[in-house]
Amino acid sequence: MSKHIVIGGASGLIGSALVAALEQRGDRVTRLVRRSTGENPTGAERVWGPRSGTLDAQVVSDADAVVVLNGVSIAGERWSDERKDLIVRSRTDSVGTAAKALASLGSEAPALIAASAIGIYGDRGDEILTEQSSHGDDFLADVCEQWEAAARPAKDAGVRVVHVRTGIVVSGEGGALDPMLPLFKLGIGGRIGDGSQWWSWVSEADTVGAYLHAIDSEIEGPMNAVSPNPVTNAEFTKALGNALNRPTFLPVPRIGLNIRLGSELAEAIGYASQRVEPAVLAAAGYEFEHPDLDEALAAALA
Repeated sequence: MSKHIVIGGASGLIGSALVAALEQRGDRVTRLVRRSTGENPTGAERVWGPRSGTLDAQVVSDADAVVVLNGVSIAGERWSDERKDLIVRSRTDSVGTAAKALASLGSEAPALIAASAIGIYGDRGDEILTEQSSHGDDFLADVCEQWEAAARPAKDAGVRVVHVRTGIVVSGEGGALDPMLPLFKLGIGGRIGDGSQWWSWVSEADTVGAYLHAIDSEIEGPMNAVSPNPVTNAEFTKALGNALNRPTFLPVPRIGLNIRLGSELAEAIGYASQRVEPAVLAAAGYEFEHPDLDEALAAALA
């Protein structure tokens, strides 16, 4: 039986891929937009106001799930105080607005499937992390905690809420590879520091698959969307170099990354170590399309 899925953030990397997957399997998709463009011939658009907290509950009342993916890029700009505030608000305003609309519908409301990230765990070295692990104490961990807490009105009303904690998305359409590929194609890409930090990654296909699994199943609470085979930064670097047939012997000096991104952002996305397991997805029987990095890179670069 086909489903009706309402999506905020449908035009982003994961949102557009998720919409395509849902429509391919016959589901009906309604996109939440800040202003109607009139350029969406394949599905419905409904206007909402995440900043003002406005979403007509009738828009979501007949849905099977509401998926919220909104949020400005973590690494799009240096982290000024203003940028940090926007990073938080772009996430919490969107999830909070959807949560309040769903809460008004009571326990019969559609499920809320909200984006989150493995940044919630902080920098943890070699520690193996699952959904039950404690949270970190840095800026990204705080962002993720506020992001997930914004869904509290829906959860308190008895709505099924899933927090999809996504890792480093391997995609040929953008995401983590976007700033890396030009350097690696020139043969000047390399590990960051000593490369020992763990990078928990996931292919674009499995990111979408995780969202579909969350929609279709009875999973509730946090759910790590990462491959079961995390790698170190050095291993990631080598695999990407091999996929492009380019050398990767030049390490990226810390000072260079700090100058380019600012020390706090560089530390968070370059040096933080998160060895994350998809325990909830594994227990729910999800089968990864790309469990290994070489396969994921081949698919992304095809």
